[in-house]
Amino acid sequence: MKKLVLAYSGGLDTSYCAVYFSKDLGYDVHAVSVNTGGFSQIEINEIEKKAYAMGVSTYQNINAIDTYYQKVVKYLIYGNVLKNNTYPLSVSAERIIQAIKIIEYAKKINADYIAHGSTGAGNDQVRFDLIFQTLAPEIEIITPIRDQALTRQQEIKYLESKGIKLSWSKAKYSINKGLWGTSVGGEETLTSYQALPEEAYPSQLEKKGEEKVKLTFSEGELVAVNNQEGLPQDNIENLNNLASKYAIGRDIHVGDTIVGIKGRVGFEAAAASIIIKAHHLLEKHTLTKWQLQHKDYLANWYGTHLHEGLFLDPVMRNFESFLESSQLYVSGEVTITLKPYHFSLDGIVSKHDLMNADFGSYGEENKGWTAGEAKGFIKIYGNQSKIYQSINK
Repeated sequence: MKKLVLAYSGGLDTSYCAVYFSKDLGYDVHAVSVNTGGFSQIEINEIEKKAYAMGVSTYQNINAIDTYYQKVVKYLIYGNVLKNNTYPLSVSAERIIQAIKIIEYAKKINADYIAHGSTGAGNDQVRFDLIFQTLAPEIEIITPIRDQALTRQQEIKYLESKGIKLSWSKAKYSINKGLWGTSVGGEETLTSYQALPEEAYPSQLEKKGEEKVKLTFSEGELVAVNNQEGLPQDNIENLNNLASKYAIGRDIHVGDTIVGIKGRVGFEAAAASIIIKAHHLLEKHTLTKWQLQHKDYLANWYGTHLHEGLFLDPVMRNFESFLESSQLYVSGEVTITLKPYHFSLDGIVSKHDLMNADFGSYGEENKGWTAGEAKGFIKIYGNQSKIYQSINK
């Protein structure tokens, strides 16, 4: 029997793969899930139970939450990365770590094949294949959903023909949970005009009114929520539990896929949305305008390359070095207000706040220069514009 490692999520696509490989092709299937956050132990146990029901030989769940934060998420925070000013890369970011952990496991058990359930029309096929090909070119990649161009209805019919009649009612929506958010895909997101219905989102509105929350950052990392200290990844989950009750962080992202077509996906990312905006506000107070300007485009490129599966390119380590060095003085407290479906940023307190009253108050009081110095500066500052207009009018 040929040994095959399957990237297994427990969803319809990977369940089809598990049955197809084990029952039709007779492979020795080793299912692997990589937990990058968002799953309870009960949910993990259910995925394991389902995997064995599909005929796999073994099931392994790898906890990679810490790795995911350290290798990817903290740089998304440092860079305030929002794809097309909207999407915090909730799924695309975690796929990289999942692929690396899965290929490491495949090499560890000397697998002959590695498989995933990606379609031929999305981004995940590129992310998985790039990592697999780069780190283990000797292991053959097999992708039944892509190769057979299967529809979800065909997959369900196949599983039923094999005696597997689980409820696939949730298959109407493709849900991907993670530390940095949850994506939601469905028939509505295949159109350009339909919104996702309320019930499509995993978190529902539970709270009304307003609630103040204080976030504490140290050198760009979230070290406490409401004065309760913890690991950044734990703080992200705690904040998400607070904010998701207000149904915060919902949106639909529209972007260009790696394969050249436009794509649309819903998501909810309460913690990610809040942390990025709160961190950015703190940076506005603690970084110079040139740091902010150069960070903006470099972070955009970091997010773009990550989204497109280029995590292993050495330029990513260059981006990370810059982003990390920029966070030296990004420390302080940010107060936010949670409200149904949205939040507001109240303000910051930081010993590194460059809005220091000792140097004057914008539009009010000047303590750093004289009126004459201001006039001279303005005269020289406008020289090039005046010369251009004089010559070309």
